[in-house]
Amino acid sequence: MDFLDPSTEGGAADEEVTVRPGPLWRHALWVVGVTALGVGLGWAGSLFRLGPDDYGLLAAAPGSPWTYVGIWAVTGLATAGVLRAAAARVPVPSPGTIAVLLLVIGTRLSLGWRPETPELAAMAAAALVLAGIWAAIALRADAVAGRTPKPEESPGTS
Repeated sequence: MDFLDPSTEGGAADEEVTVRPGPLWRHALWVVGVTALGVGLGWAGSLFRLGPDDYGLLAAAPGSPWTYVGIWAVTGLATAGVLRAAAARVPVPSPGTIAVLLLVIGTRLSLGWRPETPELAAMAAAALVLAGIWAAIALRADAVAGRTPKPEESPGTS
C-alpha cells in the first residue's frame, strides 16, 4: 500500500501495484511533493532527541541546517525521480513511501550528526543506489513477467 498514491481507494485492492502514467507535469509535481514531505519530516524529527542521553539519536546540532537540507532536497529530487520514472513504465510497489523513508532517515541523521562532505556524499549515494535497486527489481520483475507464458498459452497443451 502506498500512502502517497491518491489513486488507491484502500481495501483488498491495495495489494495491486499499478503503472502510474500521466503528463510530465504530474510526475514533476509528485517528485517535488514527495521530496518536500521527506525532507520536512526529517527536519521536524531532528528537533527532538530520540533515546537516552548515553546512546540516543541526537537532536539537530547547532549551526545552520541549510546545507544539509539542500543536499537532501537535491538527493530527494533524484531519488523520487528515479522511482517515479520507473513507476511510469512498470508497476513499482510503494515508490512514494520508499522515497520518503530514505529522505527522512538521511535528513534526520545528517542534521543530528552533521557529517563531513565524504560521509554526506556516501549517505546521499546510498539513498540513490537503494532507489535504483528498488526500481531495477520492479523493471526486472516486469520483464520476467512479460516473457513467462500464460497457462492458457503453454505450448503442447490442448
